[in-house]
Amino acid sequence: MNRKLAIIISLIVLGLMAVFFIYPAGMVVKQAFQATDADGNTVWTLNFISSVFSDPIYREGLWNALMMGLVSTALTLLLAFPLALVAHRYDFIGKKFLGILVLAPMILPPFVGAVGIKQMLGVNGAFNAFLIDVGMMDKALPFDWLAEGRFLGIVVMNALHLYPILYMNIAAALANLDPAMEQAAENLGCPPWKRFFKITLPLAMPGVFAGSSLVFIWSFTELGVPLVFDYARIAPVQIFDGLKGLDSNPVPYALTAILLVVAATVFGLAKLVMGRAPLGTAPRPKGRSDGKTLRGAKGLMCAAFFLCTFLIASIPHIGVVLLSLAERWYGTVIPDELKMRHYLEALGNGLVVPSIQNSLMYAGTATILAVIIGLCVAWVVVRSDLKFRGALDALVMLPLAVPGLVMAFGYLALSQEGKPFAFLVGAGGSPFFLLVIAYCIRRLPYVVRAAVAGLQQSNPVLEEAARSLGASPLSMMRKVSIPLIGANLAAGAILGFAFAMLEVSDSLILAQQAQHYPITKAIYTLLSTLGNGTELAAALGVWAMVFLSVAIMGAAVLGGKRGGLFKV
Repeated sequence: MNRKLAIIISLIVLGLMAVFFIYPAGMVVKQAFQATDADGNTVWTLNFISSVFSDPIYREGLWNALMMGLVSTALTLLLAFPLALVAHRYDFIGKKFLGILVLAPMILPPFVGAVGIKQMLGVNGAFNAFLIDVGMMDKALPFDWLAEGRFLGIVVMNALHLYPILYMNIAAALANLDPAMEQAAENLGCPPWKRFFKITLPLAMPGVFAGSSLVFIWSFTELGVPLVFDYARIAPVQIFDGLKGLDSNPVPYALTAILLVVAATVFGLAKLVMGRAPLGTAPRPKGRSDGKTLRGAKGLMCAAFFLCTFLIASIPHIGVVLLSLAERWYGTVIPDELKMRHYLEALGNGLVVPSIQNSLMYAGTATILAVIIGLCVAWVVVRSDLKFRGALDALVMLPLAVPGLVMAFGYLALSQEGKPFAFLVGAGGSPFFLLVIAYCIRRLPYVVRAAVAGLQQSNPVLEEAARSLGASPLSMMRKVSIPLIGANLAAGAILGFAFAMLEVSDSLILAQQAQHYPITKAIYTLLSTLGNGTELAAALGVWAMVFLSVAIMGAAVLGGKRGGLFKV
């Protein structure tokens, strides 16, 4: 690649990331440590941070957020690691199909799934109704499976939604283990359990930490699920509730800064562990079986394990679908009557159709920008010889480590009247540019990883031949390079677009007026609407579920390896 062009592209991308990523995040941290004295001068202070830790309500919110992240990550690991290990070691009936099924939780936005799981596991939910019907529970004393305070319900929802991310990272790590090391230990008489703790687990730790860091950051800063569960005693919700008094209340800045520091520390530790990965990871020798073939009862047990995990993880999905069809559903196993009425009413609701149009516009524009920027970054990373290309690659991956809540809060604060980003607010308070930029920055890592994978797999000789025949860099990319990596690029773009369409934090915080609501803000608003608002929200959630499932399947077909887009 032309060195001068690579430098120009790198400087442009660095400038964009500095303005729209580092600056908003840095501003949040800065505001948490700045105050104005009696003379109007700006002074540095720790008062806001100390006030957070001295206030029992905020202290409890931070503690609950930390415990939410830790418990959700632990429960997710308990689900994901056995699945990945069984898939790594054994072949059994229906393995490929079941391996796809266990990824099903990814097709439902978690805060929409929270509506379904409340309907299924609530005090008057379907599960309790079933236990009462079979005589295993007293109707007068129904059990609250989600626990008073809703902490357990949120943890379960996080684990059921996020375990596929950890599963894919661990599966990728196990697939790259040198099989000779396990075979040598087995030949020396090492029992399976000892072989697992001495060989397999230490070598798989990079994948465990990579996936666990993403799961922790996501759970630690999750906003949508606690809002649906009415769980206000947690830091993300406290930040959301404090947005109305942003100009006069510095506490949201302090809380957001603390969340950012914790998330960045976790991400840094994960990268440190991955950087010190032990020896023994190597590609599997070609021709070697993916695992020991199991038949009969053992094979059926493995298949049942995957199937049971899928069924449990599908509880929120089943709840949302049934709720969207229910005429009345209270205290019964299934709704009394199923109809399509809510889907038709949703189309006539003043929020639904405009929100779909808004989301298509926001996410579509953001995806186009992400593809352009991501392709340029991937080109520099793979095809140039710049010494700092690795740092550029790491920088564009950092949005995975910074919580969406932090970025959305930063954009909102900077877009107030008189602030640097105020020009991004359109006529009538339109958040179009704010949401497009936020979606683009947050989903850029997916496009970059997909484009990098494509370029690494394509033969640069074809590009060199085009250049030697006089083709300009742009002509060569348009006629040779992009067609070669088109499938990878399309996979990254589809995932980026799908997740942007269903983004929660940016949508809830940056879209303030009903005419500008994206899909997720419309769903959240419908949930608090009296009458059949919950059913209409469920119907819109089912549409979102269908859309996201089609997008993920398309990305998997085009991109090949499923786990690569989620690696840190």
